[in-house]
Amino acid sequence: MRVGVPKEVKVHEYRVGLVPGSVRELVLNGHEVLVETGAGAAIGFPDEAYLAAGARIAPDAATVFAEAELIVKVKEPQPFEWARLKPGQVLFTYLHLAPDPAQAKGLMESGCTAIAYETVTDAQGGLPLLAPMSEVAGRMAVQVGARCLEKEAGGSGILLSGVPGVAPGRVVIIGGGVVGSNAARIANGMRAHVTVLDRNPRVLAALDIEFNGLVDTLFATRDAIERAVLEADLVIGAVLVPGAAAPRLVSRETVARMRPGSVMVDVAIDQGGCFETSRPTTHAEPTYVVDGVVHYCVTNMPGAVARTSAVALNNATLPFTLQIAQMGWRRAAEASPHLAAGVNVHAGAVTHPAVAAALGLPLGTLGP
Repeated sequence: MRVGVPKEVKVHEYRVGLVPGSVRELVLNGHEVLVETGAGAAIGFPDEAYLAAGARIAPDAATVFAEAELIVKVKEPQPFEWARLKPGQVLFTYLHLAPDPAQAKGLMESGCTAIAYETVTDAQGGLPLLAPMSEVAGRMAVQVGARCLEKEAGGSGILLSGVPGVAPGRVVIIGGGVVGSNAARIANGMRAHVTVLDRNPRVLAALDIEFNGLVDTLFATRDAIERAVLEADLVIGAVLVPGAAAPRLVSRETVARMRPGSVMVDVAIDQGGCFETSRPTTHAEPTYVVDGVVHYCVTNMPGAVARTSAVALNNATLPFTLQIAQMGWRRAAEASPHLAAGVNVHAGAVTHPAVAAALGLPLGTLGP
């Protein structure tokens, strides 16, 4: 199969769909790989590294889209990229369609088959292609939150760790999954006071055991969330409903009652955000202020640490990319219900139940 890797075009997005090591694996398995010139240069993967791995370098994205049977990306295609997709072509990338009806419409009109990293599953019910970026985002959330708490960044001037004689900052994490647990590890390591809220008692029990009681755990009723948020210096939104829009768990009224200079980091912004005051931002302008509260809502957070993120993502996606290239998407989906769960759009229809429900569209099938 001819696999294409265009350069990412989202603002300050430097990750790449295939790193040179992944290209080599595909080439050794008999596939042709076409990489847009400069696709990985910003993170230390120059064209020469791709040539050494066996890739062919394309002069521009138009060539990649025109020639490739399988397009491997990182972020969702932008409007001008929708127009380059065509019937029978396979797109494998993050999509996050639930809060993005325009993108869903563009993919449907293209006639392509779009497979979303974020809805591919595993035998344990997890999301293996979302997990590595969730790990990165969870760890980054504390890092960027701590920076935003600094006075010149608009925050209240609090050091999360505190110092002897001064209490540490209070970090509230809504959601105890991959993002939330990784955020808790970093925040706890910084000696902040950490509270994690979740609606799954097993998740709360596991966190209590892991941290030996050093992290507070609360069942996530709306009342508990509100009380915790009002006491927090840093709130991290880490909720996920696979394929669906994130629930809005912190109201505008609650934000208005928070202490001025508090910080909210909404990792769920890719799925619409879990704070009522959230709106997507970019790495170029990552924050804004509502009622004195600093909001960080960058939709591609892991792009800030693009080399680490690209390698971690490839570690997870490569087996699925190889499977699609070896078997074709249809046979691969028939052989693996976990990959089939990733098919979000096919032949002009939305084929993932949660995405279709979120967008109010009829559910299509994976038929011809």
